[in-house]
Parts: sequence; C-alpha cells; structure tokens
Amino acid sequence: MLPTLRQLQYLKLLSEHGSFSRAAEACHVTQPTLSAGIQELEKILGSPVVDRARSGVILTAAGQEAVRRAEAILAQAEDLVQAARGAGQPLAGRFRLGVIPTVAPYLLPRALPALRDQFPKLKLYLREDLTHRLIASLKSGGLDAALIALPYDMTGLDWAHVEDDELLAAAPANHRMAAFDRVDPESLRGDDMILLEDGHCLRDHALAACGLEPPRGAGFGDEESFAATSLPTLVQMIGSGLGVSFLPSMAVAAGLAHNAPVTIRPLDSDQSSREIVVAWRAGSSRGAEGRLLAQTLRDLPPAALSPRH
Repeated sequence: MLPTLRQLQYLKLLSEHGSFSRAAEACHVTQPTLSAGIQELEKILGSPVVDRARSGVILTAAGQEAVRRAEAILAQAEDLVQAARGAGQPLAGRFRLGVIPTVAPYLLPRALPALRDQFPKLKLYLREDLTHRLIASLKSGGLDAALIALPYDMTGLDWAHVEDDELLAAAPANHRMAAFDRVDPESLRGDDMILLEDGHCLRDHALAACGLEPPRGAGFGDEESFAATSLPTLVQMIGSGLGVSFLPSMAVAAGLAHNAPVTIRPLDSDQSSREIVVAWRAGSSRGAEGRLLAQTLRDLPPAALSPRH
C-alpha cells in the first residue's frame, strides 16, 4: 500500500504548523480526521513520523525525510492539475510568481499591463521576497516561477533570460566622480561603501561585478558599517553624504534617484551587470510558461533612463 496525497498533505501541514489543531484547520478537516490520517501514514511507512509532546509536534528523522519527499510529490501533483487545466492555454488561470525587491517596483509597472493585455485569463499572484526564500518556495511547490537575478546557485532550477541590468556607481552630488563620464571601480576603494543588508543578492552582485571585497566598515577598515534595507533608503543615505554605492540601471530608469542629491555614473568595467531571469523548478510542467513569461518581459519597450546627475 502507498501513502495517499491527502496523507502527505496532512504531514506537510503538520510540519508547517507544529500542532494537530492548526494543521487540521489549515486543511479544513477535523483534528481526529487528521490524526487518523497521520496514524495510517505511519502504518504504511512502518515508522513513526511525529513525536507528540506538550510543547507541540516534533518530527522524527523519518518524518523529516518524509516531509522532504512529500513536498516534491505534492508539487508535481499540483503541476499535473495546473497543466491539465491550462492545456492549450498558456499563462491562463493561477500563476504564482515571486519577485525580488530590487526588481519588483521597477519592472512590474511596465510588465503587468502587457501581461493583462496578452493573457487576459491569467490570474497572477505575486510574492515579493529575498532570493533564498523564493528559491525555497520554488523547490517546495509554493511558487510556479520567480523573477530573480544571477549569478546565484541555481541547483535544481531551470531559467530563461530576461535582460542584463547594468550596475551604476552612485555618490553624493558633490563627489569627485561627477567630473567623469565613467568611473573606475578601483577609484572608489577609499570611499565609505554603503550596501544593502545581507540577504539581498544585489549586495553580492555589486561587489563581484566591481571586484571589491565586502566592506567591514567605513573606508573598508573600521568595525562598523552602514547598510540599507531597501534601494530608496540606500539612495537617501548616499544623498546625505554617508558614502557611495551601486544602483541597478533598471531602478534608475524607473526614477529611483529622481530629484535626489546624488551623482550617478556608469562603471568602467566589462562585468558591471546582473542578469535578470525567470526561474522555475527543474522538470516543472510550468517550464514552458516560464519561458513564455520571460519572452514577454524581454519584448517590453525599454524604460528611458532618467537624466544622470
């Protein structure tokens, strides 16, 4: 006898919620029904999957392995359902798309009207989050695709190119680089460097593209350093004279630094860009739709760059 999808779903929800009552509520069944399903699953597997304690439910080693495999099985079952419903109608019905914060506010305003026009039956559900959490959701079946930036570890994923997003140097308005058309990244080594907080992949992209080491503090030498929680905050910190940084061209073109007291210049480097892609779980039946989405985004009219200060 094999486990049923319902039993695997019970186990997955039990792992997520940590209690029988909350898991039962999440899947709209009574607690005795869910408990009976878990007990039947344990009989089939020949091993307990949970330890019942006063503090809540704790998965056994067998339970943790079962959850890991159950997530993949349930994701494939969901793919099957969505593929059947959308047969012959690409990008129709529900499509769950994740987007990183350094892309969402700058690409989506151009993309969403085009997607509505071209795919009127598409019901797009958006989630904005950091790259590592979006990838975890892709692999567990919580998302169908994600707009992320490379380079990044893409093990277990497939992807399609959308665009290359140039990284630009940004400094206070009176900075010396205002006198130049392009900026050598090496010339910024003596400046205080402000970056996004850890977890934002743009932080690593900017440093790698410019061949710089992560700053330990002001001037790359002190114990303390500034970090921004978002690109708008980063621009305000630069404009206030706290240091220099790097901004994606996509965001600058969308007006991120409009009216801010900053100087923005292209970098004199062959590697000063990140690659924006649509990614999906390898083997997913939504792969064709992921490629179609990427193609649609590639065909968008380019945003005109705002004047550089």
